Amino acid sequence: MPALFAPGLAQLIPGALGSALPRAAAAASSLPSRRGLSVLTAPTARPQRQDAQQQQQQQRRGLASIGYPDAEDAADRGAGGTLRPTTPWVRQVISGVDLMRHPKYNKGLAFSEAERDRLYLRGLLPPAVLSQEVQLERAILNIRSKEDLLDRYSYLQSLQGRNERLFYRVLLEHFEELLPIISNPTVRQACQRYGLMFKSLPRGLFVTLEDRGGVFRILKNWPERNVRVVCVTDGEHVGSLGDLGVQAIGTSMSKLSLHTACGGVQPATTMPVVIDVGTDNEELLRSPLYVGVRHRRVRGDAYYQLMDEFLTAVRRRYGNTTLIHFEDLGHENGAKLLNMYRTDFPCYNDDLQGLGTAVLAAVLGALPKTGGSLADHTVVLAGDGATTSCIAELLAAAVAQQTGATVLEARQNMWLVDSSGLVTRGRGDSSTLDDYKLPYCHSGPEAHCPDLLSAVRQLKPTVLIGCTQTGSPPFKFDQPVVNAMLANARHPVIFPLSPAEAECTAADAYAWSQGRAVVAVEAPIWTPGSGGPAFPANEWGLTPSQITSTYIFPGVALGTMISRCTRLRDEQFIAAAEAVARLVTEEERAAGLSLPPLHQIREVSAHVARAVAQKAYEGGFATDMPKPHSLLDRARSYMYSPLYRTLR
Repeated sequence: MPALFAPGLAQLIPGALGSALPRAAAAASSLPSRRGLSVLTAPTARPQRQDAQQQQQQQRRGLASIGYPDAEDAADRGAGGTLRPTTPWVRQVISGVDLMRHPKYNKGLAFSEAERDRLYLRGLLPPAVLSQEVQLERAILNIRSKEDLLDRYSYLQSLQGRNERLFYRVLLEHFEELLPIISNPTVRQACQRYGLMFKSLPRGLFVTLEDRGGVFRILKNWPERNVRVVCVTDGEHVGSLGDLGVQAIGTSMSKLSLHTACGGVQPATTMPVVIDVGTDNEELLRSPLYVGVRHRRVRGDAYYQLMDEFLTAVRRRYGNTTLIHFEDLGHENGAKLLNMYRTDFPCYNDDLQGLGTAVLAAVLGALPKTGGSLADHTVVLAGDGATTSCIAELLAAAVAQQTGATVLEARQNMWLVDSSGLVTRGRGDSSTLDDYKLPYCHSGPEAHCPDLLSAVRQLKPTVLIGCTQTGSPPFKFDQPVVNAMLANARHPVIFPLSPAEAECTAADAYAWSQGRAVVAVEAPIWTPGSGGPAFPANEWGLTPSQITSTYIFPGVALGTMISRCTRLRDEQFIAAAEAVARLVTEEERAAGLSLPPLHQIREVSAHVARAVAQKAYEGGFATDMPKPHSLLDRARSYMYSPLYRTLR
């Protein structure tokens, strides 16, 4: 083995230390050969920083014989004088380059002159000192210079990986512009390319079937101990893209970013998780770049056993007040897991509860303009898939709570229209219809309604909601349909919410209704080269609201944290929707909005948190005692601030 020290190095170091170097070299030469143990080379070369912390530990122990202050020679040597294996993690105050590489503390050129001296940053940065405001302006200019949404997403992810506080400051200051980038539809495109964009940073936790029996040990590998929000996906149903397997981790990371930006949840208390049980996506299985397990998706008992072990491990390590956010699971698995664990944790499913709560909030926000109560309206939900029934179920629960009727009675005003027409008992029963349609399979009109227009004419609804999560909607909201809605109400509520292809545009709905309809859409229109998403102008000066679960889930998470509640019930989501609707002003309603502007998202989340926490205390499942005098003040004070802090 080559000597640890070059021959001429002893002459460069005076005194006893110099005379001890040859002895250290001789001692090192007697050690067993170990690849990579060489520390210093030529006398004129500077010692190079080793990448592996284990090598650094071995270097310090090799210098034990010359009295190196970090050496623990006797304690770390076993029989025969060999070095024992040692843990490579080092917990210490970081400074210098290590500080600049840590996204939680890095401030880039915003480090002050005093901080640069105190934290050994002098010379590692250009001399200019820039404020966070200047960095913010530079970041948004960089984002806007990129035409492609995926390029903008990549820039934001890179910013998050090197400067966490600046990332959230940019996101908050330009939220309406960046929401389509940090969330759908861009994040789903990024999930498709996850194999190409994968980085080795620990941005998520990956659990597979081969980890059964050791999931708790895997949880202990996560670097943060105080986790309060877990966003877990299995990648089975990522919107219109379908099964993306392990690559769906991008949606979990996106949702947690929104938890922090909108709800003020501390980033260090969040954990994105993907339960990788395979994929049925043939393209991914054939791709050499796919980073997940390569077999067909496993279903049934093995799947639920792994999920149970994972959730049991979460409860054991983080407690039963940890919010479990299920994301992009298939409807069957998502509904079953929600029902199985909603009494063990505060559980939330974005597909089953988030969109429905946002729709309920928008309908409630429109009531002062449409007139009447929620129970006075007849609702038709058009689209294929289970999302329509999820929305209808929350609307029915709200009607039942407000009127004192049973949910069964409240469902009588909710109707479903799928690709085969109006869902009625005359069309079939449990042997021919999907389970989620059965609660809304009513005794319908005598005449069969094979399409949406005939259903609207027969049922005379005042609220029309379209939502097909996968593919194109079965029926468009064309001019005859809108005219039929106008015959039923002076201000009909029309929500075209299908993400892949909307049932109609807001401009068409306003034009066909002469500005009388209350319209909300799934997303604004993005024009390439523009500063961000926008709605086309119309002669009535109306602006539709954007219906997104972002109004709901960040505030729900914040509410569970300030109350430390052990479950989430339907009445908490109804209270959240009512809190959002109350924030709509008369001026905003006159301008066409049925939800508050998105730039107020933090204030919206604070009110949602108060409503959720209040119901938790009333229901007796809040554990943070005593109850704060003002839950709203508590929610605001709990929020994470993206402003830079002075480092000492």
